[in-house]
Parts: sequence; C-alpha cells; structure tokens
Amino acid sequence: MPIGKATLWSILAAYFLLPAGTTVDLPLLPPLDKSTIPNMAAYLVCLFIKGKRVPLLPKDRIARWLLVIYVVSTFITASINPEPIIAGPTYIKGMELYDALSAVIRQGLFILPFLLGLAFLRTAKDHEDMLKTLAVAGLLYSLPMLLEVRLSPQLHVWIYGYFPHSFLQQMRGDGFRPVVFMGHGLLVAFSTMTSVIAATALWRIGRRVKWLSGGQATAYLMAVLLLCKSMAAFLYAVTLAPLVRYGKPKQQIRVASILVLIAIFYPVLRGLDWFPSQIIYDAASSFSPDRAQSFDFRIRNEDMLLNKANQRPLFGWGTWGRNRVFHPESGKDLSVTDGRWVITIGQFGWIGLFAEFGLLALPVLLSARTLRYLKDPQEAVVLGAVALILGINVLDLVPNNPMSPWTWLVAGALMGRYEQLLYSKRTQSAAKHHVKYTRPIQDEPAV
Repeated sequence: MPIGKATLWSILAAYFLLPAGTTVDLPLLPPLDKSTIPNMAAYLVCLFIKGKRVPLLPKDRIARWLLVIYVVSTFITASINPEPIIAGPTYIKGMELYDALSAVIRQGLFILPFLLGLAFLRTAKDHEDMLKTLAVAGLLYSLPMLLEVRLSPQLHVWIYGYFPHSFLQQMRGDGFRPVVFMGHGLLVAFSTMTSVIAATALWRIGRRVKWLSGGQATAYLMAVLLLCKSMAAFLYAVTLAPLVRYGKPKQQIRVASILVLIAIFYPVLRGLDWFPSQIIYDAASSFSPDRAQSFDFRIRNEDMLLNKANQRPLFGWGTWGRNRVFHPESGKDLSVTDGRWVITIGQFGWIGLFAEFGLLALPVLLSARTLRYLKDPQEAVVLGAVALILGINVLDLVPNNPMSPWTWLVAGALMGRYEQLLYSKRTQSAAKHHVKYTRPIQDEPAV
C-alpha cells in the first residue's frame, strides 16, 4: 500500500483488533498497550524500513508550542510530586526522575499518530482515503458486531480469554451492546457513528464503499448503529450525517469549530463554578429521574476530582492514580473518572489540559482558513467531513475517555492539510514576487 494508506490501516486495525486492557510493562518505558504499540510500530516502519522522514514539530507556531508543552510539562509534573500519597492502608509512592522520563516517553508515544498524519496524510486524496478506510472498516467490523448482538459479547473471551469490562454495562433492554475487541460497547457505537459520517461524505461525492454505493453503506451502518443501543452515538449520527450530506462545507467546519470550543470551555466553566449544573439537573428530573440521577452522580464526582486537582492546579498530581480521591482512614477510592478532561487536569494540571485539548482543537479551528484555498467542491466536502469527525471526537472527551490513536491521526492529517495548502501558497507567492522584482535591467544606451 502507499505509505499514507498503510498508516491508516495500521492504526485503525490495531485499535479494532488488539485486546483491551492488556499491557506490557518494560523498564523505563510506560506500559505498552493497544494505544501505544501500533503508534511505535508504524513510526519505526516509516522511519527505518521505508526511509521516510517524520517531522517532530509542525510548522505552525501555535501547534509547535502546544506540542512542546504537551510533552515537556509531564516532566515538570513528575519533578514537583516527590512525596507519597498515604490514605489509611493505601500508599502511592512519590514520583522520581525515572517516572519523569517515563512520562515524557509516554506522551511522545501518544503523539506519534499526530506526527504520522502530519507527514503522510496531507493531500485531498489522503483525506478521501481516510474516509474510505473508516467506512470499509465499519462495514467489516459490523459482522462480529452483529454476531455479538445476537449471542452477547463473547469474542474477546473466546480469542483473548477474558472480558475487559463489566458485562452488566453491555446489557440493554432485552439485548446486548456489541463490544468485540474495543473494551466497551460505547466505544464500538462511537466508532460506528464515525463510519456513518465517513460513508455519508463518500455518498455525497459519488464514491463507492467497496461493493456498496455510498448511500447503501450509510443506510446499513446506520442500522448497525441503532443495534448498538447507544443513545448519544445515535443522536450524533442523526444530527451530523444530514449536515455532511446536504450542508455546505463552510457550515460543517463552523459546527466542528463549535464542538471543539464547547470541549475547551466546559472545563473552564466547571473550574470557575459557572456551569449551570442545578438548572440542568432540574430539567432532567422532569424528563427522566434516572438520567437526572446519573447526571448528578457525574457532577459530584467531577467536583470531588476538581477540588483535588485545584490543590496543584498548574501541573497536577501525576500518574499512578495520584489524582484520585481516597478516604483518609479506609483508603478506599471514592472517585469515579469518566471524562478525559477531568483525568488530564488531575494528572497534568490546567497546563497539560490546554496543551492536549488545544492540540486537538487547533486543526479544526484552522480548517476554516484551509477551506479558502480549496477550489474543488469535492475536496471541500471531504475537508468538512474530516473536521466534523475530529470535532465530535474532541467533544466526546468531555463525558467520556475515548482517546485513541485514531483521534490523534485525524488531528495530524487536518494540520498537515493546512500546512500543505498554506505554505505551498506562500511559496508560490514568494516565487512570483521574486520573479517580478529580480527581472534583469537592460543597459541604457550610452550618451
């Protein structure tokens, strides 16, 4: 395969097929799992086997600083947390230089897909391949999903010998959520929703998805998504798929920008205690008491974790569960962490949060500028769909923790497209300027 398409399949197939919850713990390196091993493998193949250079920093100045802060701030976090945490019988050791180096390597492994997308997924053809890969993967993955809808989630047990999460959470009504190898039914539903958006974009530009037309693939994947029994993912698809099919690319990018801004401002409002939690709880109580109770449980846990995080607001408490809240006597863990944002604040502080979310949101916000350079309407549709996929991924980091290498790969691809268009235009402009003002001057006739 071309290197861009090979990178897409390496990252996505590993996320779909490798076991959830299994880690390999080697000296100095952070625990290696399905979120880090494919990143490292793809990077090493590109570098040493294909001989392709992967840039370590983007050209955009803001993105460059965010990436540096994202990696380096973890070293500072480990350096300022040398004391242990003791709560009754619970003892968590303080962080050492060893942990600081491991944290930097960990962040470097997480960011590798961003760099791969930045290097090898920069063109309109690459972005179309991204949508095709996502749609085809959804079609193929639907087969084991439908099997688990009928038989219950068993494939992870049959192949890897254990179930990665609570089985009760996969039971809905008279049926089951498919889990396959992702670890939770909500992750499967969310990935299916992104496949629906990709298939819808291909439908709009008249591309087939292997043996199906774009419309047929969209309808089939939407039916499979309905069987996943996830209300949030289904509402995402019902809202965004018509926008991709009929909306203007400018509108799609505008919606994607709103989504990432919500993901950034929600933690700020929660940190300042400006979020209208009580109003939302009262409204939810009149609609569904169960939903209201779930919302109240989430808010109370976020408040507990935020109070702990605000004791070390800039760089956080570090890893190893040091960001969690424990009972001072029994040592019992009292906190439940759902959203990625509250986990990141507790571990790496507000600086780590803005570096991570800023690096994910920036390519979406820059897509509006990228759109100005596109003359082909189909390229604009593809750009809008990719921006929406990244935007909804970033927004889902607020209630959940679905951070995957694929999210970073899409962010890197969007940033690469921006750089490819912007700097090629600047180069062309500079070349014209040079030709215009360095034209040889003819000698005047002698007097």
